[in-house]
Amino acid sequence: MANTHQILIVMISYMTLLIGWGVYQGRKVKSGSDFSIAGRGLPGWAAALSERATGESSWALLGLPGAAYATGVLELWTAIGCVAGIITAWAALSWRLQKEAQHYEADTFTDYIAKRHSNQQKWIRIISSATIVFFFFFYVGAQFLGGGKALHTMFDLEPKTGMLITAAIIIPYTIYGGFRSVVYTDVIQAIIMIITLVAGPIAGIIYLGNHPELFASSIPEALSRAGDSYTSLTGAAGGFGAGIVIVGGFSWFFGYLGGQPQLSMRFMAIKDARQAKMARNIGIVWTLVAYVGALCIGWLGIAIFGPTGLADREFVMPSVILEIFPPAIAAILITGAIAAMISTADSLLILSSTELSENLIQPNLKKKLSRKGSLLLSRMLTLGVALIALSLAYFSSFTSLIHTLVGYVWAGIGGTFSIVILFTLFWKKYHGKAVIATIIVGMAFTIIWISTGMEKYFTAKILTFLVAGFTAIIATYIIKD
Repeated sequence: MANTHQILIVMISYMTLLIGWGVYQGRKVKSGSDFSIAGRGLPGWAAALSERATGESSWALLGLPGAAYATGVLELWTAIGCVAGIITAWAALSWRLQKEAQHYEADTFTDYIAKRHSNQQKWIRIISSATIVFFFFFYVGAQFLGGGKALHTMFDLEPKTGMLITAAIIIPYTIYGGFRSVVYTDVIQAIIMIITLVAGPIAGIIYLGNHPELFASSIPEALSRAGDSYTSLTGAAGGFGAGIVIVGGFSWFFGYLGGQPQLSMRFMAIKDARQAKMARNIGIVWTLVAYVGALCIGWLGIAIFGPTGLADREFVMPSVILEIFPPAIAAILITGAIAAMISTADSLLILSSTELSENLIQPNLKKKLSRKGSLLLSRMLTLGVALIALSLAYFSSFTSLIHTLVGYVWAGIGGTFSIVILFTLFWKKYHGKAVIATIIVGMAFTIIWISTGMEKYFTAKILTFLVAGFTAIIATYIIKD
């Protein structure tokens, strides 16, 4: 209980400072462009750390360690797929998207695609933004649900109370400072995350060295219960089954290739080419270190608690941290982790509201808004999206719907828009009508594949990428632009 009280005190202090920092950064926001993409003037280090915090918060701190705890070395394939995708995105796409966003003066993800294929600009804006807003709207709701679950697990708060606290933390600075405030609060989260993922494994190894009895209890128990599955790279599967396991893990690679708008926006917001190189280096190093640390924390959980020692595998990271660190240090590290999970909602919220404002509402207004008018509209829409998403999440009858729709995001949005971005950047023949066909077919295929239960046989994360790619090629040659 003392540990819980310390964590609660540290968390309240941390969140208060975080809100203040976000509001402070928001003072420089003077226009809709500042609100949606920080005026395309981010320093490389801020863009890199924000992109990593947005992309990896709950995954690197809960999901991946939890999977490593449950499956052992099998989870290496997922990690390899993710790391390969992230490195490819930073090395091959980030500087190109930065350059393109500057050239076309693009303020949102869809704004870039539409301006790049200007002869189909109207329909690209409608179809692309509507797709992104719809799915990410529910994604925001899922983040509120996740925040409520995290606070319930750590502090035994009612989940609905946790949702309200989550919303109260992120909504004020997000409305005030927009993308800029979100980025600079993400920077703090990324720093705390990497400290946790570096310090945790180091302290854990020292802990194991000081507790040799574990080598005669938890570790042998884990290995005997799991047979070969913990130490097998295929989960003890063989033949075709082993191939499916490997491909399924590596399939995460395809979602990182420019198709996640909340990540690509960080590339687009970088100030110049020199800052883009700095961001690339920081992003790649952070990723390599973080993924090694996340896997190690999961494996440490096996050694410390045994295979059945935790009721919820996704809380292996907080459990390990509380076990190996003094309470005060553990409180700081766990607070940073919880804050990072909660604050993922701010990036999704800004993305949804700015796509709605810049691509669906403002282009259809009879009179062009002033800088202040555009900023006011963006803030009002951010508040509206936040409140509606919170309302949907708050009522439990919508919980299953939210989780179902979120399941389409990585495969559908990631796989489909990865093809759109890759072909837009690297294939001159790819045109606007082919973009529209790619989005419609890619999303429709994902929805049908997952909703009919086919996902359990083969992952949509690969199939959507392949179907969208095939559609893009056929449409480019068959449909006249």
